[in-house]
Amino acid sequence: EPMYDLINDRALQRETRAALKSAGLQVWDVEVARMDPRRDHEHYRPLLEAAAKLGARHVITQLPDDDRNRAIDRFAALCDMAHPLGIACDLEFVSWTQVPGLLDAAAILRAANRPNAGLLVDTLHFDRSDSSLEDLAALPKEWFTWAQICDAPAERPNTQQGLLHHAREERLFPGEGGINVRAILDQMPPNIVYSLEIPSVSRTATMGAADYIKEALAHSKAHLD
Repeated sequence: EPMYDLINDRALQRETRAALKSAGLQVWDVEVARMDPRRDHEHYRPLLEAAAKLGARHVITQLPDDDRNRAIDRFAALCDMAHPLGIACDLEFVSWTQVPGLLDAAAILRAANRPNAGLLVDTLHFDRSDSSLEDLAALPKEWFTWAQICDAPAERPNTQQGLLHHAREERLFPGEGGINVRAILDQMPPNIVYSLEIPSVSRTATMGAADYIKEALAHSKAHLD
């Protein structure tokens, strides 16, 4: 993935804010506060401050930590640090991490009990984690303000390498694969924000980034409408 040092490069920050204003765009989320045993919430203070300067409203959070109590404490502390900046912390569950499923993430949110804590559903991770639609429907609606949308082949990889490959390099447009994207979204509040996370190394190489982005947006709108 290309990385852009918007935390430390002040000139790039200014250019980005100017470009957003010129295009009439806003920043919804930034990623990612990934608090493993080596990195606590304070490690991500510069990330939150840079996000606030860009007007971002959410930061994706992951907790790859075997110590569940420590993970909860750090998540709560991150929420407290983000709250004065007007930023929500949305916990993402990922099947190959220590927070692998929907109910694992829900337990952490309940334990942290912070007003700006949310739960982020990525349709790929939801499918790969064997999370259930019934459990999703039963969770507090206020936890959900957005979702990450994509599709993937119905056959699930049986190795972590395969899972990583699908997740980071070859996702599909909604409706192209075997994930029932509409059924997942039907269990969530209406009018939430849909974030299209559909990386495809092969299509981008063939089409070019700009045309691929346009196609992803058009295809997703048509399927979800």
